[in-house]
Amino acid sequence: MSASSRRSAARSAAGRPARERRQPDPGGGVRPADADPGRLTRLLEPVAAAMDMDLEDIRITSAGRRRLVRVIVDADGGVSLDDIALASREISAAMDAAGVMGEASYTLEVSSPGVDRPLTQPRHWRRAAGRLVRIPLAGRPPGDAIEGRVLGAGRSGVMIETGGATREFGYAELGPGRIQVEFGRLAGADDDAGDDAAEEDRNGH
Repeated sequence: MSASSRRSAARSAAGRPARERRQPDPGGGVRPADADPGRLTRLLEPVAAAMDMDLEDIRITSAGRRRLVRVIVDADGGVSLDDIALASREISAAMDAAGVMGEASYTLEVSSPGVDRPLTQPRHWRRAAGRLVRIPLAGRPPGDAIEGRVLGAGRSGVMIETGGATREFGYAELGPGRIQVEFGRLAGADDDAGDDAAEEDRNGH
């Protein structure tokens, strides 16, 4: 995916421009100080799973009294703009119902991971099939890495084509892999991935 292929959609769950609102505390809800990524992860993992998605990451940043909640989701085959819009509505509803942000104003951004997401889980490697990656090997000096193409990933490890040969590595042998952007060979695939990976839905609360 090239940087120029990134696009985003900013709108409310109902399709209107993003807006901010004060979320009422339903009583017994979690106070803003307690709205940490771990708590949100426990709340939102089942929500993502119900949509056949994986919750990849949650990041909370603050700017004065306003908070930005970034949620990253992914799925086998990638996620479309419609998937992102659905996830945004469901995640927003779950957060509001649980009162996890208390009375704090916040903006929710839901998107899919870009190519800079490190490959650390078996599902990451499975979804990177066909991509060129750079991989540090466990127990090797920093900077000692191999580069090759992911042929596939299974329960125990990953098949990598590197140096003209096919090798199988167990997950414990591999550090965080990084997808290498290829201009030309996978241009079509990168364009498709860019449409999915950078799609974003933003809701103001």
